[in-house]
Amino acid sequence: MNSTVTPTRAAIARSWLLVPARSSEELDRAAKSPADVVVLDLEDGVPPSGKAAARVVAREWLRHRRGWLRINSRTSPSWRDDLESLHDLEGVEGVVLAKSESPDEVAATADALGGAVPLIALVESARGIARAAEIAASPHVVRLAFGRGDFRRDTGIADTPLALAHARSQLVIASRLADIAAPIDGPCLSTDPTRILADAAITAEMGMTGKLCLRPEQASITNDALSPTDDEVTWAEQVVARLGASGSGIENGSDLPALQRARNLLSLRAQLDSMW
Repeated sequence: MNSTVTPTRAAIARSWLLVPARSSEELDRAAKSPADVVVLDLEDGVPPSGKAAARVVAREWLRHRRGWLRINSRTSPSWRDDLESLHDLEGVEGVVLAKSESPDEVAATADALGGAVPLIALVESARGIARAAEIAASPHVVRLAFGRGDFRRDTGIADTPLALAHARSQLVIASRLADIAAPIDGPCLSTDPTRILADAAITAEMGMTGKLCLRPEQASITNDALSPTDDEVTWAEQVVARLGASGSGIENGSDLPALQRARNLLSLRAQLDSMW
């Protein structure tokens, strides 16, 4: 299996739309949504009795389309079957490994895929958070993601920004240490646009640059919330104009960090505009 997904695209994608692989029609609708990435779900979005049929749907759809695939955890009896269903599929851009808890699980998945497919490690437990730095440093892992629903079930932690701040920060720090893109936050469960926007704002505040989505209508709100604003772009342009692209106008210790942030914002804006 060959993957043609570019590292940059996976690294800067904002909205990751999870879609249970129940029907090609549902997947087609998702592909037409504003989501940066469509993730065909073979895990929690599909009951055990429907997993075999979901693999057939996903395999057929990926013969003619492109997308990511969320597979069951390494400890699940469905893990091997999920991987075998990917054999010789050119449409697989990458794999999301559910309930990642160790670098060994990631390595086993990468090996089974022939080492040619980018992986996102979905961290959903206290054990996974505790080993986040090791998981992030694993070869083939391009990003971490936060499964906050299962994490809360595992730990009993409340669904509030304060209660979840430590876990989110651990993923952000682990990603930075491994020099991979910032992590993908868990989804908002609401259909209220105001709550979706507020939830995405928390994602951005925590230093996370992507977000799982459960409904197509969440994607555009998420994209806007996780993109540089017009005001930020204007500020960045003014900083570069004042300090010079090479930093020739730097006058004090605060200028260099500001210039680097401005460069990063303008680079991200250009990359997003070129891809979506």
